[in-house]
Amino acid sequence: MKKTSVRTRVLTGTVVAAALAATVGAVSASAESSETPVVPAAAKADTQNKNLAASSGLTIDAATRAAQAALDAATKAGQHVSVAVVDRDGVTRVLLKGDGAGPQAPVSAERKAFTAVSWNAPTSELAKRLAQAPNLKDIPGTLFLAGGAPIQSKGAPVAAVGVAGAPSGDLDEQFAQAGIAELAK
Repeated sequence: MKKTSVRTRVLTGTVVAAALAATVGAVSASAESSETPVVPAAAKADTQNKNLAASSGLTIDAATRAAQAALDAATKAGQHVSVAVVDRDGVTRVLLKGDGAGPQAPVSAERKAFTAVSWNAPTSELAKRLAQAPNLKDIPGTLFLAGGAPIQSKGAPVAAVGVAGAPSGDLDEQFAQAGIAELAK
């Protein structure tokens, strides 16, 4: 068997590498030129044809101010509570667990706020309705105890504040109202 020189091996390797690169480049170019559909970056919605619903809601700043005002009112009264602010759909926007608040308080505050926004009424009023319709309490996510208050715009609910952890629902609701009052300032 004949030995090839280093020079021949280098030249042969270079030719093979160039051929391989040309083949890969051709395959890559043909893949790029294949018939792929062009997808627009974003579809435009015609807002004039009533496909969209407009809604109002609190900004995160407003929800935070309301929650903090409710928590401050409770702290000033010596109560350890949690405060939740939910949007029109009952989705929690802000949840504050006050120092010393019980482990059940955050969930109770969210459920009170959810209940208040769902029925556009303070939960203290809704609790009274249970006498006529006891099955209301079976609706998932609700809590018919005083402490939830809706936030309204033009009479319609746009959010709610729920407070839980004080020794009475009346106190919880008083603190929720303090949160709502902060938004009127």
